[in-house]
Amino acid sequence: MRGPKRASKIRKLFNLSKEDDVRKYVNTYRRSFTTKSGKKVSKAPKIQRLVTPLTLQRKRARIAEKKKRIAKAKAEAAEYQKLLTTRLKEQRERRSESLAKRRSRLSAASKPSVAA
Repeated sequence: MRGPKRASKIRKLFNLSKEDDVRKYVNTYRRSFTTKSGKKVSKAPKIQRLVTPLTLQRKRARIAEKKKRIAKAKAEAAEYQKLLTTRLKEQRERRSESLAKRRSRLSAASKPSVAA
């Protein structure tokens, strides 16, 4: 008899909780046989979807990287917004200066003609 291979199915078969080690229970349906050379060998299915400390570590690292990227993007967006506002302010100042020059030039040109 070959038993289940997936970790959740093994848990279901042996009524295990999430904290129990599934690897210990696979030994109950381990197959023993002799090879052509006469050696005694035993085989057990490789457990799939097994949550190990390494997989949890990788998941934590992936989530941390994602958070870091989001924070960096927010900071860069804020910095860019600040740059845009300063540029817009400078542009408005330049425009108001040029309009003021134009107005003063027009008023200076129109005054002598009124006086004359």
